[in-house]
Amino acid sequence: MLAKRHWDRLGNGGLTFTELGFGAAPMGNLFKAITDDEAHALLEAAWDGGVRYFDTAPLYGLGLSETRLNRFLRGKRREDYVLSSKIGRLLRAVPPDQRDGFGKWVDVPARKEVFDYSYDGTMRSLEFSLERLGVDRIDILYAHDLDIFTHGGQAAMQARLEEFMAGGYRALVALRDQGVIRAFGGGINEWQPCQWLLERGDFDIFLLAGRYTLLEQEALESFLPLCVERGVGIVVGGPYNSGILATGPKPGAHWNYAPAPDWVMTKAARLQEVCAAHGVRLVDAAFQFPLRHPVVVSVIPGGQGLAEMASNFRAAQAVIPAALWEELRAEGLVRADAPI
Repeated sequence: MLAKRHWDRLGNGGLTFTELGFGAAPMGNLFKAITDDEAHALLEAAWDGGVRYFDTAPLYGLGLSETRLNRFLRGKRREDYVLSSKIGRLLRAVPPDQRDGFGKWVDVPARKEVFDYSYDGTMRSLEFSLERLGVDRIDILYAHDLDIFTHGGQAAMQARLEEFMAGGYRALVALRDQGVIRAFGGGINEWQPCQWLLERGDFDIFLLAGRYTLLEQEALESFLPLCVERGVGIVVGGPYNSGILATGPKPGAHWNYAPAPDWVMTKAARLQEVCAAHGVRLVDAAFQFPLRHPVVVSVIPGGQGLAEMASNFRAAQAVIPAALWEELRAEGLVRADAPI
């Protein structure tokens, strides 16, 4: 069975995560369409293998990911799993040719994303998510995509951060205080805005995508030490950096949602060589590396097929010799201050 990690920052009983969680963006037909039955089979395979943490968002498939989880979660005891979703976008019905996400979301509802990090927008987002999911509660709400990658520049991101702190943050505190949610934080592609938020508010947990991996450990500079100090949990999304740490540096490999640049290809090749010398798959080391850090509660790789799911299970349960981590550190491939 999968290992579990218990997290209880607030002393309210906390939440128990499986070290392997399920990132449900692919359930929203990310880059390719899968059928409802294929999506359901994948979710059931995850459950049968022991996964008990599921993360979704209104953005994923413009509502499709949440509605597919509805079918899957029906009949499952609510206390048997941890569920997170996100706020920051409301979905508006539009004619099919005016929908968002062409080229990213395939065969999805005709919806337009409306960014809204306000108090009312946060409350409305939660209500809509509860309806799409068909559940009576969501354990964790993350403020979604408060980063430069999404908003296109420092000033635009800063405006959204301040909008959130003035509105959505107050809503999330109220929801947590009332026991409607168990915890909240940010689901963000960059560690710097996570730190900005943590320095200004009482956050519980962050979903950090792609920024604490075998390839990238800058978050150790200041953000992760602050999380240790505050008892804040981290869910690591994108542990394979959009694929290159799963596939290796093959032609066409992706990093950060785009073709991998030369420095990434070179480093991934060196990582793969060291792993191979110890008889370890690169993907296994990539999955388990973030879990060496004490604040990390779960790692949630994506996966659109049963083969990828099987690979994730294998990675979660692989036995990795201590000598591999020592050599990666000695070679300068992971930072000297990275917990191994």
